[in-house]
Amino acid sequence: MMYMSNTSEQLKTVVETFSTEAEKFWGGNNAAGTRARKALQEIIKYSREERKRIQEEKNNRKSK
Repeated sequence: MMYMSNTSEQLKTVVETFSTEAEKFWGGNNAAGTRARKALQEIIKYSREERKRIQEEKNNRKSK
């Protein structure tokens, strides 16, 4: 069974948001560009959090 952390779920949601807003932007909606850029910033934030969590778990497994 695959475990998804809250951060993983948030990351998945924000990637979907980015995809939707980017599509709107490239369709001509300039306001959607702002929302797409915001989603990209959130992707960076959640990616860093998840990367840190994974590294901590990996290190914990090594020490056992």
